[in-house]
Amino acid sequence: MHTVLAASTRLDLTLTQQLFVIALCALTAFVSHLALAVFNDGVRPFMLDFIQGRAKRSATTAVSFGLSAGFIFGLGAPMALASGVLNPWLLFLPTDILGILAPRKWAAPLLGGAWGAVVVFGLGGANDLAHDLPVDFLTAMQQMSTPILFLFTLFPVLAITRQFGRLRGGLAAALELALVLMTMKLWPKIFAGSLAMAAGVLLLIAFAVRKDLLQRKQEQQRERERELGQAPAPAQGQPRQDSGNDPMASLFSDSALRLRRHLPLFMVLGAGVCVLAQMHIFGGGEATSFLIAKGQYSEAAQVDFYRMFGFIPLIATTALASGAYGTAGFTLVYPLGYVLPNPFLAAIAGAVVFALEVLALSSIGRVLGKLPSVRDSSEHLRAAITETLGLAILFGSLLAAHVMGGGPAILVIGGLYLLNEAMGRPVVRMAAAPAAVVVGGVLLNVLHWLDLFTPLKS
Repeated sequence: MHTVLAASTRLDLTLTQQLFVIALCALTAFVSHLALAVFNDGVRPFMLDFIQGRAKRSATTAVSFGLSAGFIFGLGAPMALASGVLNPWLLFLPTDILGILAPRKWAAPLLGGAWGAVVVFGLGGANDLAHDLPVDFLTAMQQMSTPILFLFTLFPVLAITRQFGRLRGGLAAALELALVLMTMKLWPKIFAGSLAMAAGVLLLIAFAVRKDLLQRKQEQQRERERELGQAPAPAQGQPRQDSGNDPMASLFSDSALRLRRHLPLFMVLGAGVCVLAQMHIFGGGEATSFLIAKGQYSEAAQVDFYRMFGFIPLIATTALASGAYGTAGFTLVYPLGYVLPNPFLAAIAGAVVFALEVLALSSIGRVLGKLPSVRDSSEHLRAAITETLGLAILFGSLLAAHVMGGGPAILVIGGLYLLNEAMGRPVVRMAAAPAAVVVGGVLLNVLHWLDLFTPLKS
């Protein structure tokens, strides 16, 4: 099946939407300046030193830029241009950097708002210009949608296989394939991978919870046997676990208290992100962006809802350890926003969800401490998401190259990707292929103007 987006990929935003994006970017930069929330999960662990004054603002800015630049220009901008839908890498990673960089509180929202203006005005102009080029690489990039949507469906299968073995992974793969084929046959207007992903994630969670419950039951049995004198007691030199004297427990409590003190600001942030999703000009992930562009909002909500399970433990633990939360929280506000009927309900829902998330952080941390297999499952899910999307984006980028100019275009774009690998990946692998399409598309246009390349006719 050949998938072409029915919706226009041009970034046509109303004035209200443009002003809202600018205001939200100003808010996220301000929150980043206060070290209350950042979007990049890799930056969050460094925020504790910044909050406690052990790291300077310039050094923390350099860390944020180094961890984010590849995703901004290699993934966020190309995905927005290809789908016509904004994404968090394009909006929130730059405001992480600008907020930390700003020397004063009043400067942070100004810098963030300026970036929002660049996105809503500059990106639209770049989009229109690129579509008028002889080699229209933005239209060609729509070829990424099919491999991204279908290969992304497999991420629960990879996670199950890695954590629970080949047998369970094979059963999950068979189940997902059957559900994809059934959905395509019976409900052709629904995204074929939605039911399959739901089944895969539920299987993974069920396997993990079952393993933790069995392990806890065995530990309780051993404890009862020790009390009855039927099992050896712990070694005399073994230290006892005393949560009251645990320095990490104290740190977690301090971080949770710090975040709760700013609860009203987080509620405003949650409302803003949820309203942005409700406007249907924003997608929380690679697959979601193309689903939003096609008007499949309920399917997009399902995709981001399942994806959320891979990030809750990471976001919760890094927030409790660093005192800085996620700009999008646990990302539950994304799927809520997609399906809510109006922005007023989205604002209320987003504020309530963020308030509940911040208030429940300590409890979530304690629950995760008792469910090690569930924590491991989230790590496997994140790795599987990265792996499936990496392959899908690479394959889709080569499809885009083929549409642009056949073998010569594949040579240029594939060569740029391989060159990035050979140079030690100055652009992160997931972002390298879309970046290669954009750079390669510009290069192919230059070659066309020099009468050295002829694009394929669409």
